[in-house]
Amino acid sequence: MLFPDVHSAASLTVSPDRVQHFTSDSVSLTCEGNFTEWRVRKFSEDGRLYSDCWRMTGSTCNINTSKSDTGVYWCESGSGEFSSAVNITVHNDPILVSPVHPVTEGASVSLSCSLRTQKILSNVFFYHNDKLIQNDTRGELKISAVSKSDGGFYKCQYSGRESAQSWMSVKADSSSSPVWLMVGLVCGVSLIIILLLLLYRCRQSKYSCFTRSIQSESHSPGSSTNHGVNQNEAHVYDSVHPGTDEHRDVTYSVIEIKTFGKKSEYTNDTQCRQ
Repeated sequence: MLFPDVHSAASLTVSPDRVQHFTSDSVSLTCEGNFTEWRVRKFSEDGRLYSDCWRMTGSTCNINTSKSDTGVYWCESGSGEFSSAVNITVHNDPILVSPVHPVTEGASVSLSCSLRTQKILSNVFFYHNDKLIQNDTRGELKISAVSKSDGGFYKCQYSGRESAQSWMSVKADSSSSPVWLMVGLVCGVSLIIILLLLLYRCRQSKYSCFTRSIQSESHSPGSSTNHGVNQNEAHVYDSVHPGTDEHRDVTYSVIEIKTFGKKSEYTNDTQCRQ
């Protein structure tokens, strides 16, 4: 039976710190937190709920283990705060030595197999989710950097005898969250700056093309002729009233003479300017 890990002001520690225990072991479950009243509650394998520990001393529940003590345990304060639940399994030889609480992602962990009369065994097979991890024996299973994929059921085998299987849970490293948040923020700001620079360069490029287009038009032959005509007109105006800024009515004519044989045609083109 598995309960999810929860974040609470209450916590539960187990001594010895392992999931599996031999029969007739002395196991202590201690509630911790800023509360004065505690009780340890349990769900048994058959689904029955036990309200209180039979041997509660202050905030510690002491158990002399038997098969019936297998179950899920948690602490509850007088004000209703709950701790995370832990699994306790009582089994005969051999037992798997594995952590009670979830292992933090990236941390190291060691699993071993133990007998009541022999704590350290060398010729052990380890299984993960009923699959043999390696086809050779060893004294312990070491995982240097735990990942999510390492979570699951584990058991060990020694001299043809298997332990009960225990669940090892892996939790995310909460301390790395602010680091990733800062990395994401820096990347986001950098991306915005790059986009703004590209937009600025693009607009500058378009303005430069527009300016060059105007300059090329101003240097075209038609432009030069018109510019020359304007200069000539200004010269005519200045010659009529040299050295004065006063506006006067001026009438001038441009006479174009065309010759057709013996006859001449006079065309009078009159313009007025203010």
